[in-house]
Amino acid sequence: MGIEFLVTSFIVTASPGTGVLYTLATGLSRGFRASVVAAFGCTLGIVPHMAATIMGLAALLHTSALAFQIFKYAGVAYLLYVAWSTLRESGTLKVETEGEAEAQSAAKVTVTAVLINILNPKLTIFFLAFLPQFVSTDEAHPVPRMLELSAVFMLMTFVIFVGYGLLAAAVRDHVISRPKVLTWMRRTFAGAFVALGAKLAFTNI
Repeated sequence: MGIEFLVTSFIVTASPGTGVLYTLATGLSRGFRASVVAAFGCTLGIVPHMAATIMGLAALLHTSALAFQIFKYAGVAYLLYVAWSTLRESGTLKVETEGEAEAQSAAKVTVTAVLINILNPKLTIFFLAFLPQFVSTDEAHPVPRMLELSAVFMLMTFVIFVGYGLLAAAVRDHVISRPKVLTWMRRTFAGAFVALGAKLAFTNI
């Protein structure tokens, strides 16, 4: 396992994106346990992209403009939906106790987190370019090697996202006890999701 792979993986996973934003929002509104569920869902959402890369299906998105556009705009639409949901008091930043979040919303948080990452074609394109760089051309068993690298990347993603969730949960009481701060927090997160959706909309192969 090369240091280059670990450093690159850390930079990619720690960089703010849709998964990080959703984990932070969940930690702020529902507490640490729910943020761990969000981190798990975001990590799970990576699996299809890695599977597509390893099986060579990612080449379809890379070579087919139509497939990429369909996948891309599905992701944009979902990000806009998440932004709209975030603005509502019953949406992404709905304030709940950790017990309520655990009992009522774990499945919903997981599904949302998974979809946020699945509906991002940039991840598939990224892994298509990323993983092969760390597999030697004379590797006797490239698939097991790529699975090993993928497992390390996913573990790093989960650990880093849990860290983000812990930070969000630590300041949670200071946010939810101030209605004006919570309102602006909803607007900020909604705006961030819209911005990420717009960035994705202008992404080309």
